Amino acid sequence: MPPRDNGHEEPVIRDNRKIDPETGQVRDSVPADQWAEQASETPAGTGNGELEAQLAERTADLQRLQAEYVNYRRRVERDRAAVREQAVAGALTELLPVLDDIGRARDHGELTGGFAKVAESLESALTKLGLSAFGQKGEPFDPTVHEALMHSYSPDVTEPTAVEVLQPGYRMGDRVLRPARVAVAEPEDAPAASDDDEN
Repeated sequence: MPPRDNGHEEPVIRDNRKIDPETGQVRDSVPADQWAEQASETPAGTGNGELEAQLAERTADLQRLQAEYVNYRRRVERDRAAVREQAVAGALTELLPVLDDIGRARDHGELTGGFAKVAESLESALTKLGLSAFGQKGEPFDPTVHEALMHSYSPDVTEPTAVEVLQPGYRMGDRVLRPARVAVAEPEDAPAASDDDEN
């Protein structure tokens, strides 16, 4: 630093701004004369090894921060999708009694005219949201998707079977919103076999 008239050193002011205040343009890099000044002022004990270690440490910090941000963004997107799915499932569950009424009206021939169009539009909209009905007469009884409301024995079945669908089940994707309510029939020899096992 050049000495001032009073014998004290004059402070050095460096302009490290990225935008040139006079032209308003973005500066590409630090001018070579500033690099030379900064290099000359580097403390004698600071070597390239120390600078490389600091650079590696800062790079590792940035990589860790980037990984945390990516994980945070994924978590937020996953939570947002789960909340949306839960909200849609809740709304669809509330509409299931309406679908039951439409089904009963259709079975009795009461769904005609404009009401039939409204019912079809509603069913189409719910299908687009992922709602699908399940539960067919004659399919094997599965306690994970069926709810047995009636039980009987029949010579016509070889395994527990849904012989009548009292109320269809509904699912959204893989999520069961309501199990199918069915009447279940088992083979007639089931009670005899259980008696033999007890003896």
